[in-house]
Amino acid sequence: MLLDAVCAVDRDGHFQFLSSGAERIFGYPASEMLGRSMLDFIHPDDIPKTLAAAQAINTGQIKTDFENRYLRKDGQIVHLLWSARWSADKQQRVAVARDITRLKLAESRQHALYAISEAAFAAENLQDLYRQLLQIVQQLMPIQACVIARRTVAGSINLAYQYLPEGDTQSAAEATELCNQLLQDRGPASLPLIRKRADHNLWLGVRLISHTNVLGAMVILVSAQTAVSHHADADLLDFVAQHMAVAIERKELLARLQHSALYDELTGLPKRELFYDRCRQAMAQAQRHQCQLAICYLDLDGFKPVNDQFGHSVGDDLLQQVAQRLIQNVRQADTVARFGGDEFVILLSEVDSAEQAAVAAEKIRQSFSTSFQLPSHSLTITASIGVVCAAAATLNTEPLLAMADQAMYRAKQLGGNRCIQG
Repeated sequence: MLLDAVCAVDRDGHFQFLSSGAERIFGYPASEMLGRSMLDFIHPDDIPKTLAAAQAINTGQIKTDFENRYLRKDGQIVHLLWSARWSADKQQRVAVARDITRLKLAESRQHALYAISEAAFAAENLQDLYRQLLQIVQQLMPIQACVIARRTVAGSINLAYQYLPEGDTQSAAEATELCNQLLQDRGPASLPLIRKRADHNLWLGVRLISHTNVLGAMVILVSAQTAVSHHADADLLDFVAQHMAVAIERKELLARLQHSALYDELTGLPKRELFYDRCRQAMAQAQRHQCQLAICYLDLDGFKPVNDQFGHSVGDDLLQQVAQRLIQNVRQADTVARFGGDEFVILLSEVDSAEQAAVAAEKIRQSFSTSFQLPSHSLTITASIGVVCAAAATLNTEPLLAMADQAMYRAKQLGGNRCIQG
């Protein structure tokens, strides 16, 4: 059996001859194609370029590498590579078509894998990654709607990303229901979900599985008219989803590592590196606005005896509440950081004077007069604070921190529970 199909059409594109290999490629018996226009079988999106190529062939040009897509009788799309010329004696376009669908599918999958890997590296955050992953899938198939759902630790479903027509509550409800259905099955594998709507469009859904870890589910809405076939599109989506899940898992791992590097695990406050970065930003802003900033270095008075008497668990609870109280007593634009142990540093951005910085530090100190209500104890603890204020022209993080630290130690030496300006 010939793998290629030999075809002949008249000047207007009506089939006049089809070889025996045509049915294998087009899915139609020759009797159902002869006499009909080639436009009845060509993918709608490829009609303009096919007409342009046909016109060029009619003028005597020879085409040896023209590609387009035909719609088979079973609804699937076949990718064809054509070699065609004009036969002047028969007044026909004679062409040989080769089915390159598998090659195109392999190319599209390979391109998707590269794109997913690149997106996982380049995306700034998870939402950006979801958006880029949607764009990758859109290059493989036309999508009317898309929802990515994640399973929370508590077991509920969170719609992490939604691409829906504005005001389309029906699609949102249907997508949510399908995601729930996909995630109810907690087994390591499941078949893609296919659901036809009343308007004949199709919901395709797959689980996002990295190795054996079910991260969530993805459902997309495609037009029944443009779908390759129900199962072919679903299989392609399932293939892509496996690699999307790996990309999502890696992005989340990277985000956790970055967060761990920048934020204190116990209190959730910025660590030293992030504090320095906030200082650089605040200094640049202070120089632009010709204002000042201040740094408060705070150390708890008598924290070690609390640990010794009540244990480290109570000490940890106390540090967490201290962090929250500090946040509550500064402005949103300010930064509270933990440098380790019971040492905290506060960046007061855009202050007008040293007096304003001193007032802010005193407010923080006085906030410690209220007892800390821990799960098992009620504790009162005080703080020693060193505060340094600097003008834009003299801003430099390290010297300011050193001066604030020295001022804090002077407050300690004077008995603690006080603010000292450096």
